[in-house]
Amino acid sequence: MAEKTISKKINKENSWPSSEEEGELAVDLYEIKDDLVLQAAIGGVVIGDLDISITNDMITIRGKREREEENKIEKFYYNECFWGPFSRSLILPQEINADKAKATIKNGLLSIYLPKLVKTKKKTLKIEEEE
Repeated sequence: MAEKTISKKINKENSWPSSEEEGELAVDLYEIKDDLVLQAAIGGVVIGDLDISITNDMITIRGKREREEENKIEKFYYNECFWGPFSRSLILPQEINADKAKATIKNGLLSIYLPKLVKTKKKTLKIEEEE
């Protein structure tokens, strides 16, 4: 079971990363018949604040979650949700077709479908005779 981790310095004043720190996005990555599927709970993130970069063997998700009433808060009783910038980079377990990847968001759940690259295991090469 993956846990959300914060790998940066802790702000001693409120025991949570300061606004300059970056959180690490918790993700699930699994395989279905034709795709690798990456899912992440990103409730409260505006789509325009997300950036997804994909190559054939790596994916990086960057974004930020802004607290709407930050300047009105006088005192925290619980402060467990991460607010501010976050990112996550993963080396994929197999090559994918980055050009055909698709991302959707439904009810705060980001789902990225990464079509597996189908490689031919054996190819017969025809030999041509040069003149």
